[in-house]
Amino acid sequence: MKIYTRKGDKGTTGVFGGKREDKDSARIECNGALDEANSTIGLLRAKLNPEHEWQPNLHRIQKDLMDMMSHLARPSDSNKENPNPKPVDGAEFCEQWLDELEESISSPSDYFLLPGGNEISALCHVCRTQIRRGERRLVALMKEDPICVEEYIIAYVNRLSDLFFTLARAEMDKAGVAEEKWQLFLYKRKKKPSAE
Repeated sequence: MKIYTRKGDKGTTGVFGGKREDKDSARIECNGALDEANSTIGLLRAKLNPEHEWQPNLHRIQKDLMDMMSHLARPSDSNKENPNPKPVDGAEFCEQWLDELEESISSPSDYFLLPGGNEISALCHVCRTQIRRGERRLVALMKEDPICVEEYIIAYVNRLSDLFFTLARAEMDKAGVAEEKWQLFLYKRKKKPSAE
């Protein structure tokens, strides 16, 4: 079977259930952004040793993203059921890993950081920013097809960006690379007393 079908030559693509949508629709933009993030997570995994402690969790995240993308590709008015699993515990999974990572890092997470540090940390930041873009596209899709974008997807994707920020910090901490701080998180800044 050939990989090309020519069906998309006029700017449309098939979605779950057989319908076609423009390639710049909110649904396709959303899945495209999440697909980019998933590909970068794959690059991150390729840069890590196969026995690295992050591998199983990153592998799970990649599979969960594929499952979520399949559900986002199904318009809510489709008559065809999607047999793929729904990773409804994704946000909780991220929170558990986040808690473990935070305990292992020698300094608290109080600052906005300049992305970088070393290659692994920088890749984690690329994942974080691509996931944030996916989240923005999720909100756009939610406005068009709110039933399609289930709460667990929004929560999971939102938590993933926090996770990759923390993975970047954990990598730098373990490697002994100093963080380049920009400024304190807003909620950490003390208000100056007003002049009387």
